[in-house]
Amino acid sequence: MMSESGVPTGQADPAKGDALLRVTDLTVHFPIYRGVFGHKVGSIRALDGVNLEVERGRTLGLVGESGCGKSTTGRAILRLCEPTGGRIVFDGEDITHLKGDKLRRIRPRIQMVFQDPQACLNPRMTIGSIIAEPLREQGVLKGKDREERIRQLLDAVGLNPKFTARYPHEFSGGQRQRIGIARALALNPAFIVCDEPIAALDVSIQAQVVNLLEDLQDRLSLTYLFISHDLSMVRHLCDDVAVMYLGKVVECAPRDDIYKSPLHPYTKALLSAVPVPDPKVERARQHIVLKGEVPSPVRPPSGCRFRTRCPVAFDRCAAEEPSWRKMAGDRWVACHHAELEESDAIRSTRI
Repeated sequence: MMSESGVPTGQADPAKGDALLRVTDLTVHFPIYRGVFGHKVGSIRALDGVNLEVERGRTLGLVGESGCGKSTTGRAILRLCEPTGGRIVFDGEDITHLKGDKLRRIRPRIQMVFQDPQACLNPRMTIGSIIAEPLREQGVLKGKDREERIRQLLDAVGLNPKFTARYPHEFSGGQRQRIGIARALALNPAFIVCDEPIAALDVSIQAQVVNLLEDLQDRLSLTYLFISHDLSMVRHLCDDVAVMYLGKVVECAPRDDIYKSPLHPYTKALLSAVPVPDPKVERARQHIVLKGEVPSPVRPPSGCRFRTRCPVAFDRCAAEEPSWRKMAGDRWVACHHAELEESDAIRSTRI
């Protein structure tokens, strides 16, 4: 969804303005250097004008195929990589260029759950030390109070509080992800970026972790940015959905609107690939197979970035980049074809 200013929002009513996070025209370009003297010859345009808005207590799902910029968006919001341009406003404060102590002051309120629970836990540290690390870094709690906080966090994520002296290799993948969630909760954050937190887990464990995230959100009034390529899980967990393609958000709308009647051709293609449990319905469905490869982020196509693979592209798509446009209801899309369809629908209604 979008606010009236053209920023996608994670709430049905943008007029409420209770946005915890607002991202405007966010760009992240990684320079390419070549030669002995390291001359800059170009840039990888990982993000190229991303607009997002997440309302308090809600979950915005960010979906798209691998390499579209989902994880870079999450890392840029947390300031784990430096933005090239745009603004990141968290709880009314511009944090885009904060450094040093000012950025350190914001860190406790914005945390991240990483994709690989094994890679993000230090194998040489005990579970108690891993969860206590953010508390030590921020100088929060000491002695018995800190130990009690660690036990509370382990209990909150469904692990035995007596496990504090164990090491990561002694736990399963699902348990390690719970430890990562406990670490993210240590400083009582308001906003958590979940970067494909279930992608590395067995299917039988994925539902448990998602249910845990839902339970924690209800109990602690958390706000999530849930990054995933699993559209079925996004439908279960998220209130609103933003779809990315090659560094840009192409459609953003309430979850039910996205799944019932997608407007952008790329969104339609993604949803057509999601299997339906009913065999009769599945056989009758039309699957959209996209041809060609995703263009290089070094030299993206002119006009609409999706036009080289779009089944309904026409001349205007190559000549003009589609702008964010508010469609019927509280949904936004960047697509010339969707704009034409809306115009035709309005004309037929008047006739």
